[in-house]
Amino acid sequence: MFETLIQPASYEECSQAIGRAFEVFPLDVRGKKVLIKPNVLRGSKPEEGITTHPAVMKAVVDRVEQMRPASIVVGDNPGIFNYGANETCFKNTGLMDAAKGYYQNIGNESVTLPFNPEYLETVAVSKAVLEADVIISLPKFKTHGLTVVTGGLKNNYGTLPGAQKAMLHRLAGTPTRFHELIVDVFRLRPPDLFIVDGVVGMEGNGPASPDLREIGLILASDNAVALDATISRLMGVEPGRLRFIQRAKEEGLGDFDEASIHLVGELQPIPGFKLPPLGGEAVSGSEEIKELMESRTLLRPKANAELCTACENCVEQCPVSALSMVEALPVVDPDKCITCFCCQEICPEKAITLQ
Repeated sequence: MFETLIQPASYEECSQAIGRAFEVFPLDVRGKKVLIKPNVLRGSKPEEGITTHPAVMKAVVDRVEQMRPASIVVGDNPGIFNYGANETCFKNTGLMDAAKGYYQNIGNESVTLPFNPEYLETVAVSKAVLEADVIISLPKFKTHGLTVVTGGLKNNYGTLPGAQKAMLHRLAGTPTRFHELIVDVFRLRPPDLFIVDGVVGMEGNGPASPDLREIGLILASDNAVALDATISRLMGVEPGRLRFIQRAKEEGLGDFDEASIHLVGELQPIPGFKLPPLGGEAVSGSEEIKELMESRTLLRPKANAELCTACENCVEQCPVSALSMVEALPVVDPDKCITCFCCQEICPEKAITLQ
């Protein structure tokens, strides 16, 4: 039996709901490394409802502080519009202040892991994700034109730094394959607790839709499949119709059947909730989005000779050894580059641009 919490909340008093989440799903973090990962799609303002709200994240950070972990890291890798701008995104969203000094640019360092060879033999995952003893994921309650629902499973896509996300979008080719790919990424390191910002949600054609909806809920679970099934039912979608939830169940990651989920709180479907097309047509049929994905995967790092000091940090941190020094400048091997762009994130002189 899996458990999901549905707790009424506001941004002004969300600390009470966050406290309830930790009561229902107690975590042993004393003396451990904790990573808190919000949903930071891009550097939007909090009132746009695109990212995890800073009030929710601050309440989580406050709570974790009291539990005496060895360390806290707050970080995420933004989406295709903001590669190489992790810090700027956190400042613009208000999440930098909410992180209370625990923010780290988790795009600086990554580790290469074996992946599904149907797409890529390997992917780079932020090192901070793999080093964490405990991961707390903070998804946003919203829709997505390709997956219909964004929740616990989809939020793990941000563990991949750089343009790998766009590359995998392109390599998947169809909505069904992308749904399955999301589960492959999730399995690399599933979080230990999920707390969803559902105070203000997003409907329509997310994940950056202007159609916001007052929902007034915080959701929580220690199982992403049960959580996403609950989000789906709140939105008025039978979770069995969504391939990524089906695939996650098939892989033994949880269950979406109502009989297998114990709800702490009341599930009342949101009347008239606007959804994107269930087949992913909102994204898969858009030539503009296809061109954007393609353009992002063609980007490669290039060093500015006037700014570069030949410190070789980028060469040392490249997870696939795609950079080498040529006449005191780092040069990329385009065939080796996996477009994680850790080199750009880590450069102390900001000498690397994407071209």
